[in-house]
Order: sequence, then C-alpha cells, then structure tokens
Amino acid sequence: MVHAQSGAGNNWAKGHYTEGAELVDSVLDVVRKEAEGCDCLQGFQLTHSLGGGTGSGMGTLLISKIREEYPDRMMATFSVVPSPKVSDTVVEPYNATLSVHQLVENSDETFCIDNEALYDICFRTLKLTSPTHGDLNQLVSVVMSGVTTCLRFPGQLNSDLRKLAVNMVPFPRLHFFMVGFAPLTAKGSQSFRAVTVPELTQQMFDAKNMMSACDPRHGRYLTVAAYFRGAVSMREVDENMLSVQQKNADYFVEWVPNNVMSAHCEIPPKGLKMAVTFIGNSTSIQ
Repeated sequence: MVHAQSGAGNNWAKGHYTEGAELVDSVLDVVRKEAEGCDCLQGFQLTHSLGGGTGSGMGTLLISKIREEYPDRMMATFSVVPSPKVSDTVVEPYNATLSVHQLVENSDETFCIDNEALYDICFRTLKLTSPTHGDLNQLVSVVMSGVTTCLRFPGQLNSDLRKLAVNMVPFPRLHFFMVGFAPLTAKGSQSFRAVTVPELTQQMFDAKNMMSACDPRHGRYLTVAAYFRGAVSMREVDENMLSVQQKNADYFVEWVPNNVMSAHCEIPPKGLKMAVTFIGNSTSIQ
C-alpha cells in the first residue's frame, strides 16, 4: 500500500505534475517488484476515476510511466467516467478531458464505466432502494472478473488481453469499450430463474445492462466480444451470436468482417450456473 498525506483536491495538474509526481516513483518500485515475481507478465490493469484529481491526474501519469518501462506489455484500464446526473464536482469535465488524451495515447484497452449507469442498474434491474458503494463495486467487479476469466481458468475457446485487443481495436485510438454483464436479476429471484443462452444473448445487447450510460442504438458496433462462463454449448453460442448479427445488421459496421468474437470458460461465477460478460466497441462512445 503506497499512500500520501493528502489528495489532489480534484485538481488534475496536482495529481499529474506535483503531488502525484512525488509519489509515482515509490508506486513504480512496487510495480517493478510485482512484475519481477511474474513468470510471464501479460500486462497491467488499472482501476481509476476520471472525475477527481488523483485517479485522473496521477492515474494517467502512472500509466504513461508504466508504458515507458514496459512498452510491449498490455495496458487495460477500468475508467469511471463522469456523468452529468451523478456529479460530485464542477471540474469533472476538465479532469476527464485531460485524462482521455493520455488514455488515447498510452492505454491499449479502456473499459468505460459510469456511475449513472451503475445506479440505474441498481434501481431498475436489481430493485435496490438505496444502493451502497459496495453494490456499485460489485457490478464493476463482475465485469473485471469476466474480462480476465480466461487468464485464470481453463476453457475451450480461451482469450487474453492481447487477443481481445487484436479482435476489438480496428484503429489504435479506438480502444474505448462499453461493458455489460448478464444475467442481472433482483437478489431474491435468482434461484427461480433458469437462464438460457438465447436469453443471455438478448440481455447482453440490452442497453439497460450496459455499465456506461450511452445508448448503443445511437451508434454502430465496430466490434463485439462475448465471454461466456458456465455449462454452455459453444455451438448454441455461435448460432445465437450469428443470429443477432443477421437480424441487426444495421447496427454492425460492414467494413469489419467477422466482428463478433466469443470466448468460453467452464467455471461459472459464484452463485450462477452460466453468465456472460459483454464488451462492445461502439461509435456511440465519442
């Protein structure tokens, strides 16, 4: 654990150039030690917020320093982007704008998450009256777990951070993904529902299951990845994914052939028989 005495006070420059810069060397030492202990280092995952000063300013400084030191390793970030409805401070748009420039240059994959969408899922889908930070973090963690599941467990169609980037990023700068998870149901009703692959596929593409508050219907998908977990027939998965593509051809760009990728891991998440993590590279994120 590396910490300082004060935060950046919602000031991006403080996090990036002054107080964050003083701390970044000790953070890099910890990163170096962890990297040296790895047999085969795949890459780095960073979770941060783009609205404050520390997550945005120091977070992007750390990304650029790690990129300098490990230029051939993957850099994936889970970035909480500001949303107008759930806003803490006036300077969030400035911090986010300064951070996005850094993410465009130094990140390979950025998974965009925002609090507005997380709250909407908690209220509408999970039927929670007063969601806590724990509830919001739980949603983010299932997506993080789903993205890295193929690195950690065996499966028929395995994937990893590099394979994801190869399949998902048509141009280097277009690596900002929207993420989702299915099934999302209210806590009490989980045990009464048998989930099928068609149902998972339908839920997965539903805007209500997206963890970024942008509507995919207002853009087109450049590429899509679906990570299925549990006792799932890959033939059924492929048929359903193909069917979605054919029925909604207008929502997929025609100049990227075979732009839907599937991966499968046999171990389901705790408490579920099967689940799917959705990653979409959509033009509705601008």
